[in-house]
Amino acid sequence: MARRDTGNAAREQSGARIMWRMLGFVRPLAGVMVVSVACGVAGFCCATGIPVLAAEEVFALAGAGSLAWPLATVCWVLAAMALARGVLHYVEQRCNHYIAFRLLAHIRDLVFGALRKLAPAKLAGRDRGSLVSTVTSDVELLEVFFAHTISPICIAVLMAIVGAAFLWQLAPAFTLVALVAWALVGVAVPLAVSRSSGDAGRRQRDLAGSLSGYVLDGLRGLGEVLQFGAGASRLDGLDARSRELVGAEREVRRAGASGASAVSAVILLATIAELALGTQLVAAGAATPEDTVLATVFVLSSFGPFAALANLGATLQGTLASGARVLEILDEKPQVEEVEKGVDVTFSDASAEHVDFSYGAEKVLSDVSVRVPAGRIVGISGRSGSGKSTLARLFMRFWDVEQGRIAVSGTDVREIRTASLRDAEALVEQDTSLFHDSIRDNLLIAKPTATQEELEEACRKASIHDFIENLPNGYDTMVGELGGTLSSGERQRLGLARAFLHDAPFLLLDEPTSNLDSLNEGQVLRSLDEERGRRAVLLVSHRASTMAIADEVHSMDSGRVS
Repeated sequence: MARRDTGNAAREQSGARIMWRMLGFVRPLAGVMVVSVACGVAGFCCATGIPVLAAEEVFALAGAGSLAWPLATVCWVLAAMALARGVLHYVEQRCNHYIAFRLLAHIRDLVFGALRKLAPAKLAGRDRGSLVSTVTSDVELLEVFFAHTISPICIAVLMAIVGAAFLWQLAPAFTLVALVAWALVGVAVPLAVSRSSGDAGRRQRDLAGSLSGYVLDGLRGLGEVLQFGAGASRLDGLDARSRELVGAEREVRRAGASGASAVSAVILLATIAELALGTQLVAAGAATPEDTVLATVFVLSSFGPFAALANLGATLQGTLASGARVLEILDEKPQVEEVEKGVDVTFSDASAEHVDFSYGAEKVLSDVSVRVPAGRIVGISGRSGSGKSTLARLFMRFWDVEQGRIAVSGTDVREIRTASLRDAEALVEQDTSLFHDSIRDNLLIAKPTATQEELEEACRKASIHDFIENLPNGYDTMVGELGGTLSSGERQRLGLARAFLHDAPFLLLDEPTSNLDSLNEGQVLRSLDEERGRRAVLLVSHRASTMAIADEVHSMDSGRVS
C-alpha cells in the first residue's frame, strides 16, 4: 500500500510550524521554563555587569569616575556576581535538561504508542532501520531544541531589552548600534547559516536513517552474505552511504564554521563602532569618556546570549528534520483504528463472509467465505501467495476488509472491542519474533500471570519443553536478539507455546509446522488434536500431513476458496 516517504514528508512541514508544534510539548513544564529563563537572564546580567563594574571602579580610582563605593566593597560585589553567575548558570542548565529529558521520555512514549497503533498494516514493509533511527537518534536530537533553543531565545530577547535600557541611559545612539549588532548575531547569522546549509541538515537525518536500515539488513542477512560471497559488494554499499552521510555532515560543519567567523567579525566591528561613536559623542558633548568606555565594555561582553543563538544555525535544520520525522509518525493515521468502546464477545464461531481484500492495486482475496465453528479444526490449503496468510490476519483485524465482513460470534470484528478480540484469538505465524530476553519472559508476554506449571504445560504441547530443560539455565536461558541463538524450528515451537499459554478459544495457525521435523510435527499435531472440542482452530498449511487432522479443508487458489 502507498506510503509517504519520511524524508519527503519532513519537507512538507515548514520549520516555523515544526517549532510551534514542538513548543506545545513544553506547556506542562512552563513553570520550570520560566525559572530557567529567569536564571539565564540574571546570570548574563552578572556576567555582563562584572566587566562594567570593574571599568567603573578603574575610573573611580583614577579620580574620573562617578562610582563612590570603596575598593573592598567593589571586590566583594565582583566576587559575589562571579559566584552568582556560576550558580545561576547551573540552575538554568539543570532546568533546561530536566525539561528536555522529561519531554524526550514523553515523546518516546508517544512514538511507541503511535507505532503500536500503526502496526502491522502501516508498518508492513517499512524501512525498519529508518524507524530505529527515528525512535533513537531523531528523538535524542530534539534535546537540542528543548534544552538549547527555547530558553536561549527567550533569554536573548530579554537581555536585548535589559541591555537597550542600560545603554539608553548612557546615550541613545549606543543603543542603536548594539541592537543592530545583536540582531545580526542572534537573527541574521543563524538564518544565513541555516540557508547556506540548504537541505544538508535534513539530508543528514534521512541518510542516517537509510544507513541504519542498510546496516540492519546486513546484520540480519549476514549468513547469506558470507555464503554467497557478497561481503565486498555490501561493504561497497556501506562505504557509499557513509561517504554520502559524511558529505552532508561536512556541509553542515562548513556552514557552522562560516557562522562562527561571522559572529567574531560582528563582535569586533560592533566594539569598534561603539568606541568610534563614543569618541564623536564626547567631542560633541553628548557623552562623557566614562560613558563611552562603559558602553564599549558592556557591548563587548553582552554577546553571550546572542552567540548562543548563532550556534543554532548549523544544527537547526537537522533538529527540525528530526522533529518532522517524529511528528510524521505521531500524525500518521492508523489504517485500522482500535475499538475501545465496542462489544465484548464470548467465542462461538468465526466466519469470513464474501470477503474481498487488496494490497493496493493487488487483489488478494475475492468473495471468500469460510466458517470456523467452536471446537472444530478447519484447514486452509493452497500454494504460496494464494491469500491463506492474509485471511488469518483479517480474522485478527490487522487489516479491514474492502467488501463483505469478518465476524466473531456473529459480530463484525469492526464492532468488537479490540482488547476483547485479542483475548478471543491467538495467531502463530510462520516466523516467530522473540525478544532479547529469557525464554520465560518471552513466553510470559502471552500471559504475564502464568505459573511455572502453566509454562511447562504449554511448552509440552508445543514439543519444546524437553529442549528447554536441557539448556544450561532452563527457562531462564537468554535468547539472542530476534531469537538469533535458536533455530527457526525452535522459535516456531516457542510461538506455538505462547499461543497455547494465551489459552484463547480461537487459534489461528499459519504454517505452524513448516520449520519442524516429522517427530516434532507429530507431537504438535497430537496436541492440537487433544484441543479438538475445546478450541476452534484455523489451520493454514501447504503440508498434507498437517491437513490430516483438520475436520474440513478448504483449498485456496488465486484468492478464492473452494
